[in-house]
Amino acid sequence: MDEKRIVVALFGLAVAVVVGVLAYQFIAALTVSVFLYYSTRRYYNSLRRLRLPSRVRAVVVMASLAIPLLLLVSYAAVLLIVEARQFVTQYALVDVAAAHVSWLDGADSVPDLTVEGLYSAYQSGQLSPFVDFLSENAMVLTSVASQFFLNLFITTIVTYYLLVDGRRIREWLLRFDDEAIIREYLEAVDEELEAVLFGNLLNVLAISLIAIAAFTGYNVVAPAAVEVPYPTLAGALTGIASLIPVVGMKIIYLPLTGITALPVVLDGQSSLLVYVLGFLLVAVVVVDTIPDLLLRPLLSGESTHVGLLMLAYTLGPVVLGFYGLFFAPILLVVGMTFANTALPRLLGASEPDGIDPDQLRLEDFR
Repeated sequence: MDEKRIVVALFGLAVAVVVGVLAYQFIAALTVSVFLYYSTRRYYNSLRRLRLPSRVRAVVVMASLAIPLLLLVSYAAVLLIVEARQFVTQYALVDVAAAHVSWLDGADSVPDLTVEGLYSAYQSGQLSPFVDFLSENAMVLTSVASQFFLNLFITTIVTYYLLVDGRRIREWLLRFDDEAIIREYLEAVDEELEAVLFGNLLNVLAISLIAIAAFTGYNVVAPAAVEVPYPTLAGALTGIASLIPVVGMKIIYLPLTGITALPVVLDGQSSLLVYVLGFLLVAVVVVDTIPDLLLRPLLSGESTHVGLLMLAYTLGPVVLGFYGLFFAPILLVVGMTFANTALPRLLGASEPDGIDPDQLRLEDFR
């Protein structure tokens, strides 16, 4: 009997190692999937009021995330291309770049961004430098694109089935309960992950709305020459950028400040720079500092320390790369919840008199 148990255990260990190695190859996509699952689970559960089947609710949640993000990115990309073309054409940057970049040799202007314009440019050979560059780097570009879409596909599928079958996975894990320790720990980590990651989603939405209101309000009082371009788009991108560690929203509003100031500097209207400095002050104080001080502590979960969470968001990408932005806070919550719930019971630590173990939180020890 013991020999059979050993054989089964070895077989299970071998399968677990193989699955672990395969999962590690796609750890970024799997981490983002877990992040999205906990960020949207409350929204998914709230759709029960509409009496929708679980699969339909999952599709609605995924569409609610994907469609606005796709439209936002597409809109930003189109505006960036159009504005960049106008800037390059106005200052004849193609001629300057062609003198220093070999694959631009022969390109004398930027073609019109229409079907007819691009086709005419292709017939005339104006696009030959770009076609040659793409041909020479086709393998690299194809590899990057295929890897991106593969990870996107995995993220979509895993997030969908986590939403649909998350309860079944939880019940399966609870089958291995031992004296309620596993149950207590899993329920605590599940609750805290939802609180922390759903809080991040709320933080993005709140900062987006604050930024849109601040940028639009600035445009109301500022002269036309120093208005912020596309305040709604800039505000939405600022909210998304709040997820990025260290630089965060600065990656949006600092370049936006430069773009706003550049025309008046080139036109010699230095007196209008006062409005640009006012915009920068509004962005730093109203959009960046105040929400970070007021919203983040409220939306950072029930027992996870805000400072440790900020360190996780900061150090995760530095140590692990891009997916560390999502993996580090998840790992922090899992580790801190284990130390707060399961570890004391495993070590036989007694609770202080007069304190209910179910109500004991990490903030009691801060």
